[in-house]
Amino acid sequence: MTAPTPYAIAGRQYIAGAWVDGRSSRTLDDRDPFTGHQLLSMSLGSREDLDQAYQSAQRAQPSWATTSPQQKAEGLNRLAQIFAQRAEEIIGWLIRESGSTRIKATLEYQSSLRLIQAYADMPFEVEGRILTSYKPGQQSFVFREPLGVVGVISPWNFPLYLSLRSVIPAIALGNTVVLKPASDTAVTGGLLIAHLLEEADIPTGVINVIVGAGSEIGDAFVAHPVPSFISFTGSTEVGRSVGRLASGGKHLKRVALELGGNSPLVVLDDADVEAAAHAAVVGRFLHQGQICMSVNRIVVDRKVYRDFAALVAERVQALQVGDPNQADTVIGPVINQAQLDGLLSKIADARAAGLAQLAGGAPRGLVLPPHVFGEVPNTQELAQEETFGPLLPLIVADNEEHALSLANAGEYGLSSAVFTHDMARGLAFSRRIVAGMTHINDITVDDQPNAPFGGEKNSGLGRFNGHYALDEFTRAHWVTWRGDRAPYPF
Repeated sequence: MTAPTPYAIAGRQYIAGAWVDGRSSRTLDDRDPFTGHQLLSMSLGSREDLDQAYQSAQRAQPSWATTSPQQKAEGLNRLAQIFAQRAEEIIGWLIRESGSTRIKATLEYQSSLRLIQAYADMPFEVEGRILTSYKPGQQSFVFREPLGVVGVISPWNFPLYLSLRSVIPAIALGNTVVLKPASDTAVTGGLLIAHLLEEADIPTGVINVIVGAGSEIGDAFVAHPVPSFISFTGSTEVGRSVGRLASGGKHLKRVALELGGNSPLVVLDDADVEAAAHAAVVGRFLHQGQICMSVNRIVVDRKVYRDFAALVAERVQALQVGDPNQADTVIGPVINQAQLDGLLSKIADARAAGLAQLAGGAPRGLVLPPHVFGEVPNTQELAQEETFGPLLPLIVADNEEHALSLANAGEYGLSSAVFTHDMARGLAFSRRIVAGMTHINDITVDDQPNAPFGGEKNSGLGRFNGHYALDEFTRAHWVTWRGDRAPYPF
């Protein structure tokens, strides 16, 4: 099969089915984090552009809501076919723009394609209910209705997948969307998606993409009167602001917040230590640790700590570091200089605190070799905060109860993992972890189209995927009917 002609991505906003220049005085300089080469220069969107995007979505929504499930499904199936035909183009953009290694970019592409394929049938999965009425002669129904216009704010780390995870179920269920991608990944988080949906003949106004500075349009994006639902994926700090704006402003709206994490991987004393060490390295260093559900800290029983630490250090020192486009590269660049500066500050603090460094190295450009620190106190910054980079702290637990206490310590509760030979022990332990997700004998990084994805505590609100997404992106509408005259009391 001949590959289609690549999209000519010109750095324009996608509003009301047209590619238009943004009207902000600010510009975006989008660069490859590994080479520094400019990928795109574009005028950012203004509040006026944002208003036009929301108005476009609002105009299109009633017609899209009444479009038959068959037509919606056909559109999503066309999208999946186009996605498959453009695999290398999509993967290439992920490598160049987000600093993804080819390994990670391929995984993100595959996960995104599976998501589209899984949701193609979602228009047929909307179900209502017939209720027993307390009133004689009355019939009682509950319908699931689209919410209307959905605003989606997506992050830079898995830009394609984490945008599509909200966009696809939203439109499958009859909503229309305004998508605001992160500026670091304007193409893979937004503009590329608009091109794909445009080629799939999704009707005008169903998807609108605006690339703008958070300081200029961020608050307005959430507080705007048109959207009834805001789906936000990003940091806990920004997520709190989104929640306040959505619930405390003039126009109350639903929110789904997928926020930060400090995911623990616990190694109990009966674990397969070699398997646990392998999982720890993959779970931490995939995409340079820039994943919300990445293994952010390891809690290891003291009985197996020495062997585990040695195995982790050995594996980490063998990881390929450098050009993300090379097939065997595991550690590529972090997203930008500010991210690197923050990581270097954390490393300096860890060294100043006297922590034992088991692996590390000096950065080359934005490529930071993987760092491992051993016997890290649970009160130390590396153990308490989401690192979002290739830094791994190992924490020693005295026993199983101590390990559980350490795993639950902190403000986050997104993903988690535990390694043990005993399934009953693993299930009992996992159910006492305060998190939205726990994986036994596997990494913390997992997101499947039919499984609930979301966190507890300061890791967010709501659940994505499957029928959980169906509940998030629709509303319950109670309707009654009676054929005779009601017997009112007066």
